[in-house]
Parts: sequence; structure tokens; C-alpha cells
Amino acid sequence: MTTTILFDLDGTLLPMDQETFVKAYFDGLARKAVPHGYEPKQLINIIWAGTAAMTQNNGDCTNEEVFWSRFARAFGEESLADRALFDSFYEKEFHEVQKVCGYNPAVPALIHDLQGAGIRLVLATNPIFPRVATYARIRWAGLAPEDFSFITTYENSRRCKPNPAYYSDLLSMLSLDPAACIMVGNDVDEDMVAETLGMRVFLLTDCLINSSGADIARYPHGDVAALRAYLQTQL
Repeated sequence: MTTTILFDLDGTLLPMDQETFVKAYFDGLARKAVPHGYEPKQLINIIWAGTAAMTQNNGDCTNEEVFWSRFARAFGEESLADRALFDSFYEKEFHEVQKVCGYNPAVPALIHDLQGAGIRLVLATNPIFPRVATYARIRWAGLAPEDFSFITTYENSRRCKPNPAYYSDLLSMLSLDPAACIMVGNDVDEDMVAETLGMRVFLLTDCLINSSGADIARYPHGDVAALRAYLQTQL
């Protein structure tokens, strides 16, 4: 019996080209930060370094703590006072990045149908963003944070995809039986790894990321219509 469906966000519920999104995001962040003394290239490099540090998090502290520790190492402890500056970016200018993302009306329709069927929905997005930025992208997809019983963000997570421990942590925190879960995502390496923990998986191919060139035929896969049809066989 399926009780819970976990969804990735970027490229899954929210259609996007990853490279286009990242460029628009960093361009906007740099414009915000430059007047406060940050050099754009250095800032972006440190954000990437902080992201890499989060993906290597061994669980001793939150991803948020890992990121800002790396940031302070580069810019000095006094730079932590600028967290309000970055929060302001996510609350305001970050919304301009929505212009480079898509929208699929079939997504909120599916989510609301699953809610009506009593299925527990979890947003298992890679927790490298703060809550405010994650909630913004949820709304860009035509959804609301309240549509999900739990949402992973860098504040509440201690691992990142593709580490299987990210999924183990979720299963433990939410007392989930992996056999009763389905993970839906568009990234073969980051999302399909949930299968190794006993979850069923579905690979959404509209914005497919397959960096390792894996044979995707072994996974149930397709567009949102194919996902809906697959779930009808699983619920």
C-alpha cells in the first residue's frame, strides 16, 4: 500500500533548465550583493564551495550551519551580519528568476488529486536552499507550502542528495516505511538512488538530468501524464 509520495521540486514540479536557472539566480544575487562590497566572481565561487560542503555534510550539523561556516571562512566572521541581506534577496529579487522557469498546470492538478485521495505528500527537494527560497519556488509551481506535510530545506536537513543518507534521514524523521513510499524526480543520480532504500521510484523526463548516462529504461518514467497513469496502478 502506498501511503506517501515524495517529490523533487526543481525540474520535477517546477519545470526548468538547470543551467538557465542557475545563471539567472547568480546574476540576481550578484547585483544585490555588489553594492555591499562583494566581488561577483568570488561570491559565486564561495556559494558553489558552500554548496559542495553541504553535499559532503556528514550529519554532525545542519546544512545551514555548514554553508555559513564555509561563507565565514572566506569572508570573515563579520560577513555573517549580511545574512539579512541575502534573506532580503530571497524575499524580493529572487522572484524575478521565475521568468526563466516553466509552469505545468498538470502539476497542481495532480498534487490536489493526490491530496484528495489521502496520500501524504513530502517535498524532497535537495536541501541546499533556505526555507524562504524553497517556499518561493513551490509557489512558482502553482502550489503552496501547505500542500506538503514536510519540506526539506537547509535549515532542517543534515545531508544532501545524492547521498542515500538524505533519504534515510527522511524515513527516520517521518517514521516512513520505504515500501509504502514512491520517490518522484527528474535527476537519475539524485532521485533514483531512493530505490536503494526500498522505495519505488518514478523518473520524470520533461526536464531530465542524467549526468552519468544511465539506462533509464529500468525505471518507470515519462511525463506528468505518464506519472499519473503510473500512480493509478500503485495507489
